[in-house]
Amino acid sequence: MRKIREVLRLKFDAGLSVRKIATSLRISSGSAGNYLHRFNACGLTWPTQLSDAELEPAPTVPSDQRPMPDWAHVHAELRRPGVTLALLWQEYRLTHPQGFQYSWFCEHYRLWAAKVDVVMRQEHRAGEKLFVDYAGQTVPVIDRRTGEIRQTQIFVAVLGASSYTFAEATWSQKLPDWLGSHVRCFAFLGGTSQILVPDNLRSGVTKAHRYEPDINPSYRDLAEHYGVAVLPARSRKPKDKAKVEVGVQVVERWILAVLRNRQFFSLGELNTAIALLLDRLNQKPFKKLPGSRRSAFETIDQPALQPLPEHPYVYAEWKKVRVHIDYHVEVDGHYYSVPYQLVKHQLEVRLTAKTVECFHANQRVASHLRSPHKGRHTTQTEHMPKSHREHA
Repeated sequence: MRKIREVLRLKFDAGLSVRKIATSLRISSGSAGNYLHRFNACGLTWPTQLSDAELEPAPTVPSDQRPMPDWAHVHAELRRPGVTLALLWQEYRLTHPQGFQYSWFCEHYRLWAAKVDVVMRQEHRAGEKLFVDYAGQTVPVIDRRTGEIRQTQIFVAVLGASSYTFAEATWSQKLPDWLGSHVRCFAFLGGTSQILVPDNLRSGVTKAHRYEPDINPSYRDLAEHYGVAVLPARSRKPKDKAKVEVGVQVVERWILAVLRNRQFFSLGELNTAIALLLDRLNQKPFKKLPGSRRSAFETIDQPALQPLPEHPYVYAEWKKVRVHIDYHVEVDGHYYSVPYQLVKHQLEVRLTAKTVECFHANQRVASHLRSPHKGRHTTQTEHMPKSHREHA
């Protein structure tokens, strides 16, 4: 045991590296490092009053008698920001000093995780990603007055870390319904993730690209309002959105299949039924992990979500226009003025139900109340040249 004391002396008194200590004492670097690690793990300080007998390592414990880590707890903790396998192993060894070494710990955790579920090979951090898509199945809604049957689309969103799920029915997959579903989803969650991961739906991605997709301007507008980033899944790469693929499958099995024999006569009636089954789905216990989607959401994802803005997003469309020689732009048949210096320039126009905003080089240059009157003009005096103002 004199070598253990000598390792400690050379480290703390002489300040030698582990390699130099091992060379000096003619032992392996691993042994020298192990002595130092055990000394630090016990919270001891140098110089120590322990005897040589007390410094002696405990006898090796057979593998079948060593405490097994709680892999489900390890798996859940890894989803928290900043948590690593090295940290969890250190906590495990502090609780069980005779436990397994770090390499065994890492190897067996990965073997355990591979058996839980294929999609769990992706590491999802708390509050980081929200996966969104539409289910392949539709649900018919009958018009009481005419008997017409319309097929509704089922929007599904799944949080990466907890698998907490949101679902609702809309009339279409078009831009207003797509963005409206996001707004209602964020309200349902009570916050926003850091990243949105949509499929390459036209309402979300104007031009699909493996590495640099073009995000729909209105979708980008929503992302800026909520302070999130949009990271579309790559084309023909289902593993990029495996979480929502499984979520869609779960919604189809536990919600849509249950409703298959029911008739609905309004969208609201259908969404009420979906909401009841969705609550049941989120409280359903996991098969291979402790807890449920709701309990995992409350402990992992919910504390990490970003707060909602003061006001929800207001739907807006974007279009490109060119300024006419009379310094007006045409929007839905009505003409709105912009600064005369921008004649013949191309602008971006943001349209809401009540406003028309014109942007040049990402700077707002004009704002008007939206007018329903086609063929007429809305002109602000400050947009006119001086000679035109004097003439007017």
